[in-house]
Amino acid sequence: MNGKEAQRKITENEILYGNTPDISTGLTVIPLKLSHTGRVLVTIGVMVGMFLSALEATAVSTAMPTVVSSLGGLSIYSWVFSAYFLTSTVSLPLWGKLSDLYGRRRFYVLGITIFLLGSALSGQSQSMLELIIFRGIQGFGGGALITLGMIIIGEIFSLKERARIQGLFGGVWGFSSIVGPLLGGFITDHFSWRWVFYLNIPFGLIAALVVGFQLKEPNRNKKVYLDYRGAILLASIITLTLLGLTEIGKENSWRSATAVLMLGSCLPIFWFFLITEKRAKDPILPLDLFSNRFFKTSAITGFLIGMAMFGAISFIPLFIQGVIGTTATRAGTILAPLLLTWVFFSSISGKLMLRLGYRPLIFVGTLLVTVGFFLLAQTNENATQGDAIRNMIFLGCGMGMIFVPLVLAVQNSVSSNHLGIATSATQFFRLLGGTVGVSIMGVVMSAYMHSGFNSLPKDTLSADYLKNPDLIVNPAVRENLSPEVLYLLKGVLAHSLHYVFITGFVIAILAFLSAFLVPNEKIVDRRDKEKIGTKGIQNKNA
Repeated sequence: MNGKEAQRKITENEILYGNTPDISTGLTVIPLKLSHTGRVLVTIGVMVGMFLSALEATAVSTAMPTVVSSLGGLSIYSWVFSAYFLTSTVSLPLWGKLSDLYGRRRFYVLGITIFLLGSALSGQSQSMLELIIFRGIQGFGGGALITLGMIIIGEIFSLKERARIQGLFGGVWGFSSIVGPLLGGFITDHFSWRWVFYLNIPFGLIAALVVGFQLKEPNRNKKVYLDYRGAILLASIITLTLLGLTEIGKENSWRSATAVLMLGSCLPIFWFFLITEKRAKDPILPLDLFSNRFFKTSAITGFLIGMAMFGAISFIPLFIQGVIGTTATRAGTILAPLLLTWVFFSSISGKLMLRLGYRPLIFVGTLLVTVGFFLLAQTNENATQGDAIRNMIFLGCGMGMIFVPLVLAVQNSVSSNHLGIATSATQFFRLLGGTVGVSIMGVVMSAYMHSGFNSLPKDTLSADYLKNPDLIVNPAVRENLSPEVLYLLKGVLAHSLHYVFITGFVIAILAFLSAFLVPNEKIVDRRDKEKIGTKGIQNKNA
């Protein structure tokens, strides 16, 4: 193709679809241009999909006690959640890469279809084992809802527009976190727990139809190559890692032979994966992404903050319920300050980012999370609900300031043909960090609780508590304990959680230090970079 033909091809693509050549590869990429109405409708469809994904965890959690009474299977109760989390995490990089190769729309609709199929089957479950299997199917589709939703938003809006509308998506998460438990409880009490799953179907169909009909993508003429071998190896590594960490959390010990075998087998598979990706024509996870400073630092910071975030969400309610002494419902309500401040600062962090850049917000955000964990580590059995609320406000403000800049920094620093895999990989590292963090903190708590129980006078405590320390947070059991014994038990739990929060504090410090690695560069929209690259190619070909 001579210079004039190349220039004419670029011009035609720009007129039809707003396409510009990828400055890293020279291939034509697709920052989508839709009408104002089309963008509004697609955004609504994406928000509905995100709402479904966010609602799933909270609503199902409320319904699970009734599910257990109906289906039985208390011993495998946790796998109802683990199966969903495992398959959704494994599928994240796959959805991102497939959308890079073949387009976003078809895989978003496919993801919702799989999610709704899993929802319908979950509602039809006749045993706990069936429910776990169907939740795995649901999770595989659920991995597409948020990841591809964020990728689509990254294509139809410029950086400035995305920064300004982050409040909408933060509002979705905040609304779902408040409505989810209430809706799940109402449906379970007045209808059936099965309708918690069936409710997804009408809303999911709306999201699929809106995005399917309104998101217009040009045909991708590039011959694609799907790295099947790399995809299988990557999925194997993720699955073994998550299963191994889940086993550690369940056994409350790093000495679990099963966990050691699973995690140990990841090393040779990972080595083989690296060799495969270096040789692949179009790798499932391009290794050159790790030469991108924004992607590399976002992966590190996101991993560490994920450890702290999931640790806070998992153990703060336990502190409120077991040490301060409230009901489970009240403990969930007290989490509202964390969620509300998180949503509020997520909505304003995008606008602040345009003025200040990525690094200052990530720096301040990680500092606030560090302060929050420092204050948590100072609490004891005499702590009040006011103390807990204050600490959660620090955590919520910090987390709200971190995640939006991290995602937008990655999306804005990679070429369009890597937008999907880069976005999904960023989310993956955050979720993996959460799994690692909860496992580590769970082992710390278990070790100090057993040590604390063993140090108590033998005539003070029944052997039942040594075998089942969960009884401490049971309101019925606590009412039958004398004030002296209850105070001793609260002291053991508070002492154990003190070291859990110290662990979180150390992790938060590492996240704060990693913020210094974030490039302190002036923000330039990826589309503007690609336009500059287009002009350079045109001048070269002329």
